[in-house]
Amino acid sequence: MLELGGNANAAPKGDYVKDVNEANFMAEVIEKSQEVPVIVDFWAPWCGPCRQLGPALEAEVEAAKGAVVMAKVNVDENQMIAGQLRIQSIPTVYAFWQGQPIDGFQGALPGSEIKKFVEKLIEAAGGSADGGLSEAVEAAEAMLGEGAAEDAAETFAAILEEDPELAEAHGGLIRARIALGDLDAAEAALAAVPAKLADTAPIEAARAQLDLAKQAQSAGPADDLKAKVEADPNDHQARFDYAQALYAAGEAEEAVDQLLELFRRDREWNDGAAKTQLFTIFDALKPTDPVVAKGRRKLSSMIFA
Repeated sequence: MLELGGNANAAPKGDYVKDVNEANFMAEVIEKSQEVPVIVDFWAPWCGPCRQLGPALEAEVEAAKGAVVMAKVNVDENQMIAGQLRIQSIPTVYAFWQGQPIDGFQGALPGSEIKKFVEKLIEAAGGSADGGLSEAVEAAEAMLGEGAAEDAAETFAAILEEDPELAEAHGGLIRARIALGDLDAAEAALAAVPAKLADTAPIEAARAQLDLAKQAQSAGPADDLKAKVEADPNDHQARFDYAQALYAAGEAEEAVDQLLELFRRDREWNDGAAKTQLFTIFDALKPTDPVVAKGRRKLSSMIFA
């Protein structure tokens, strides 16, 4: 289990949804709610809306990975509990926290409202709807930003053990492998991404970084390439290679400037390679990076001039 950023109130895995009766209601709802929020679903087998609501509610509880648990009470078999809580129609849902009902609703709800109900309950208890994984991703990103790529890679890998379909963690692991200089491992991490996540923003960004890192392996010495460009400003291949070398050296803004100059001089050179490379760099950088905003603005002004 991932410890970093976890929810201290989380329930054990596999213990999220239980059938509860009069004998164990006190233990599984009132006492349990001292540790973790408990959603109580009052239902009956003959109730049509119950059959719609129950599975949807269970799915959201399972997705919360222990930040909240669920107790299912069959009112036909547990009339005393239903009477004590004045259940007059079903489905009725109550949310308990620290022994007290703090929220609830009657009737079936759309999936979006069920999700909000669960998230609100978890937040009220000071937890996280994803079991702390978002905080763990933030911590791993901070490690990567501080140069602790090995620690970041281990943390991203641990997050993926908890949630193999978290695009941010897949993207982070790929970028951490790139930072460690292990492009083969980065390729393997990219290949392990589930197909349905392949076009998400974190994966697109990581793929772009990997493409640039592979290009950088064949880039020549930046000083030599700079001299070639200065000797012949129309040597487009030298300018393109110089931009690659600059990006490899961490000089993203300078690389963008060289590619913009190449585009200005000959936008059709090598099937529009300058524009394609610019978009690859933009994808690799964070959308909020000033280099991206400035570069896109300059490129647009050239395209539509």
